[in-house]
Amino acid sequence: MVAIGVLALQGSFREHAALLRRLPGVSVVEVRTQEELKSVQGLVIPGGESTTMALIAERWGLIPLLREFLASGKPIWGTCAGMIFLAEKAE
Repeated sequence: MVAIGVLALQGSFREHAALLRRLPGVSVVEVRTQEELKSVQGLVIPGGESTTMALIAERWGLIPLLREFLASGKPIWGTCAGMIFLAEKAE
């Protein structure tokens, strides 16, 4: 069983989690804490409002761990605002 996290700070995380739960061999973790992020092998960052997501992630101390997760090479998939959240810069 592979644990896939869905960043559950704001946005469409429920919909992403519901679809992932339908996949065989996948357990879904709604990620809100550092411990939950450390427990997953992959991460989905859903659509929502990217500034709000970033502010909540910063407040809850997740930004450094999200950067570490990305640098580790573990798979991350961002949809809509999730892609903006993952971007190094935007034009």
